[in-house]
Amino acid sequence: MRPIALVTGGNRGIGRGIVLALARSGFDVAIVDLAESDDTRETRSAAEALGARTGFVAADIADLAQHPPIVAAAWSFGGRVDTLVNNAGVSVAKRGDLLEVTPESFDRVVGVNLRGTFFLTQAVARRMLADAPGEAHRSIVTISSSNAVIAAPERAEYAIAKTGLSMMTKVFAVRLAAAGICCYEVRPGVIRTDMTRVAQAKYDKLIGEGLTPIARWGEPDDVGAAVATLAQGRLPFVTGDAVNVDGGLHIHHF
Repeated sequence: MRPIALVTGGNRGIGRGIVLALARSGFDVAIVDLAESDDTRETRSAAEALGARTGFVAADIADLAQHPPIVAAAWSFGGRVDTLVNNAGVSVAKRGDLLEVTPESFDRVVGVNLRGTFFLTQAVARRMLADAPGEAHRSIVTISSSNAVIAAPERAEYAIAKTGLSMMTKVFAVRLAAAGICCYEVRPGVIRTDMTRVAQAKYDKLIGEGLTPIARWGEPDDVGAAVATLAQGRLPFVTGDAVNVDGGLHIHHF
């Protein structure tokens, strides 16, 4: 029986890389995103070509009222969820001065990236605890960012939300360990996606100047490989910790 993964924000970008890596690793995958689109269909088709069964739930995780239908749909899809991957997130509408951050921007970013993610994780964890343990490793993998530890004053609300996800991972790890559910944080660095395209010239220059010891852009598949490794339980004595997928960006060096 194939394990079941629930991936938020799985339509494209890092989410697609995660879905495909899980499919290659033997998972069936239910995707949650705002709406079904050509991106969704492309991701699902690619995953199904790898042997996975896929499902889709249209929902906004920032709306807590939509969490019960997400959970119900996920369990209806596979009868259980072995791995939740918290990938859905938004960036700031416009990078700028920390002193000009608006309540509207702060609430939007934190509402999706931290508040929505926390309460969806809570809802899924409750349902996972109600299930008897199966044969598959059970886990919650949360995608944060290198900005969880590297200050980014030009998008402060984003960095604050991602920092919150680090502690969220730890507290869920402590709460769920006795049930055999491990919790992990994955911190992507500079990953080539639509979200980073607006700053491509900036990062091309920085990478060329030695920003990261591994001197290239990260790709969604790099993040997917880390998630799949964790979801398969290949690090069974690890929980609450972070995996940096950033080419060494987090290493203080000269």
